[in-house]
Amino acid sequence: MNIENAQVQMRKGILEFCIMHIISRGEVYASDMLDELTAAKIMVVEGTLYPLLTRLKNSGLLDYKWVESSSGPPRKYYILTDMGKQFLNEMQQTWIELSDSVNTIVQKTNDLGEKSEQQPTN
Repeated sequence: MNIENAQVQMRKGILEFCIMHIISRGEVYASDMLDELTAAKIMVVEGTLYPLLTRLKNSGLLDYKWVESSSGPPRKYYILTDMGKQFLNEMQQTWIELSDSVNTIVQKTNDLGEKSEQQPTN
């Protein structure tokens, strides 16, 4: 199994959640989302982001508005709809539960590893 592929799949699984969190703070431009995701080391490219934003909009979770720009064409700023805010709240609860579950398993593995390292060998 390829580690890079596994890492990509893990990141893809939380990308929608992260994007919705970024948008939940207020109107946001797509390139600003890309910058924040990149800074957080969640690798994403425009070819991934725009189809996801379109899917979220078509699902009624996002909306957008066009804002005139003094330095070029109008910009599309994304916002969460009321349904999107509710969806994000439910995703947040799922994330907390999932994160707690994964951390419990990882911690037990770490504890068992430390325990076996402390036992004397014959």
